[in-house]
Amino acid sequence: MQSSVNAVQPETYSESIESSTETGLRRSLKSRHLTMISLGGTIGTGLFLASGGAIHTAGPGGAIVSYLIIGIMVYFLMQSLAEMASYMPVAGSFSTYATKFVDPSLGFALGWNYWYNWAITIAAELSAVTMIMKFWFPHTPSLLWSSVFLVLMFLLNYLSVKGFGEAEYWFSLIKVVTVIIFIITGTAMIFGIMGGESIGLKNLTIGDAPFHGGFMAMLGIFMAAGFSFQGTELLGVAAGETDNPAKAIPRAVKSVFWRILLFYVLAILVIGLLIPYTNENLANGDVSVSPFTLVFQKAGIAFAASIMNAVILTAVLSAGNSGMYASTRMLWDLAREGKAPKFLAKLNKNGVPINALIATTLVGTLAFLASFFGDGTVYVWLLNASGMSGFIAWLGIAICHYRFRRAFVAQGKDLGLLPYKTHLFPFGPLFAFAVCAFVILGQNYSAFIGDHIDWNGVLVSYIGLPLFLILWLGHKFVKKTKVIPLEKCDLEV
Repeated sequence: MQSSVNAVQPETYSESIESSTETGLRRSLKSRHLTMISLGGTIGTGLFLASGGAIHTAGPGGAIVSYLIIGIMVYFLMQSLAEMASYMPVAGSFSTYATKFVDPSLGFALGWNYWYNWAITIAAELSAVTMIMKFWFPHTPSLLWSSVFLVLMFLLNYLSVKGFGEAEYWFSLIKVVTVIIFIITGTAMIFGIMGGESIGLKNLTIGDAPFHGGFMAMLGIFMAAGFSFQGTELLGVAAGETDNPAKAIPRAVKSVFWRILLFYVLAILVIGLLIPYTNENLANGDVSVSPFTLVFQKAGIAFAASIMNAVILTAVLSAGNSGMYASTRMLWDLAREGKAPKFLAKLNKNGVPINALIATTLVGTLAFLASFFGDGTVYVWLLNASGMSGFIAWLGIAICHYRFRRAFVAQGKDLGLLPYKTHLFPFGPLFAFAVCAFVILGQNYSAFIGDHIDWNGVLVSYIGLPLFLILWLGHKFVKKTKVIPLEKCDLEV
């Protein structure tokens, strides 16, 4: 299918994209919002809490390598998404791309999978909120804090997309400033600038550091690293409400790799140099012994645990806020395309998909299970269930981009029409596909090792995979869809 934009010059094409809007949605997100939304998705409990467990499991070297491999994969993945989203900015993002470039059934499954991923993440983050608030108020009911923060997230999304963008901007800024202060403080401590001994590389000579447990230990923390980076793909969903997607999306993506390098690799290096990987506190997910808390306490900062608890609360709110936004927009787009009940496509006067927002909020009430079954247990289960779905979404992005670029060439289009063009194609999407597939299949290999298979572990870790296959193959069976030939892929904007 030939696109009418073939005859349009690249700069004219970009202007047409910038001024276009999806039916009913408001292009109110600015470049600074998009950058912070992408950044906010990578900084959260994965860095503030889970990084300690990663260092304890695989040593500082193993943790850095694992996070760096996942980080490089995410960089290529975001390049792929940026190329498609700057050319075709839609709220449905990779669900729409799969429908147009691969197979309508794959688009159906990816859309529902992504909605489920973020809807469950809302519940997981609300479950985490109860644990965080009990740091200050240990005898209060979980139901209270889950309800309060669920209402807050709902209101931030209900008002307008600009309200969501502003909230996310300031949430992310708090996290960024915290990490920068942490890295500067930690570096000064390593070299003895703040007084005391110069620790240097001493902690890298303990036991079998910097690599503890070898390759299998590194594989074990891949999932945690992957979950930490989930949210960077939000810029693809937000493209449908960005006022200048052709320029804002590439700008946000170009800095992803350096943010990953700065915020994760340097932070983990600082933790690994200052705290021996053998320290049992690193394996504890409690904020009072968060690796950030431990380092700040070591620096003599008063009330370090309370300060970090407040920052982590901000990170959790940010993740829940973003999750509600992403899942609402995906559900709205599914309804608009006839893949979900039509009533979910309704917009309010501010251009917010109100019915999709309400439906997603109701799913978020799963967090209330924390009141009955114990906060920690429910949170871990939800975390794992969501993590698999996130990798499936990333796998879909890699497939969509590979097909998109091949279809673009097969239909004789000029690559100069692309507002943003990825580097090292086709290596980028193929590398991302291989890493995602590897992590999906091997994330809980230990459940299959030993005299008996740990079926509970298998269920918790892999539940997202059969759910996705049921959606994909079930839709394919009912609708009789087929893979779209490259020459017939819909590249119309």
